[in-house]
Amino acid sequence: MATPDASIIIPVYNEEGLLETAVVDLIGRLVSAGFTYEIILSENGSKDDTKELAFSLERRFPGVVRALISDEPNYGAALRRGILEARGKFVLCDEIDICDTGFQTRAMAILQGGQADMVVGSKAHADARDKRPAFRRLGTKVINLLLRVFLEFKGTDTHGLKAFNRERLLGIVNRCIVDRDLFASEFVIRAERASFRVVEIPVEIAEKRPPSINLTKRVPKVLKDLARLFVAIRVRG
Repeated sequence: MATPDASIIIPVYNEEGLLETAVVDLIGRLVSAGFTYEIILSENGSKDDTKELAFSLERRFPGVVRALISDEPNYGAALRRGILEARGKFVLCDEIDICDTGFQTRAMAILQGGQADMVVGSKAHADARDKRPAFRRLGTKVINLLLRVFLEFKGTDTHGLKAFNRERLLGIVNRCIVDRDLFASEFVIRAERASFRVVEIPVEIAEKRPPSINLTKRVPKVLKDLARLFVAIRVRG
């Protein structure tokens, strides 16, 4: 199988109502993308029919869709596994309720043009259009503030859409020590601190369905991992 230009990694958990429609629509919109790709559905611990649907899509689109299955509901671990098993030169991290081909094509142009090592699709950028409910927008502002105060983060967003040169950033992925929600944040911040060229571009975000995991239940784990990162990055260096 020829190596694709990009691996599109989408962690999925309890997404039976959205998965098939989102993936088929994504493939249709990528026809004119201008780059070759694979889509990695990194399922993690779903209790519904998400796993079976992922395998069905893999059979329906051989060589295009790959299903990775894990038993534990763990967003960060699912994202990390997708990155480690990706075959593309570039990795595009997406969300099943976003699948933003506009971001993907813009990010690929920047990466292939050698203008950056990582591109972050920022929903907190001054030119972004964040149409999510107010509670979720507030959550983004709070976590970004915590990342700036405790980890000296310089950008505006870490979670969600991002793209990067896999070979250059794989060492950073392997250095990350947390998983779940803060894996993506640690990855971006470590890349920034290691002087890789990180570029942010604005994106438009609209919620297609409520979060698959209750946001308030994530808070204790997020704070615990934030403390671990403070010690690892700021104290120990």
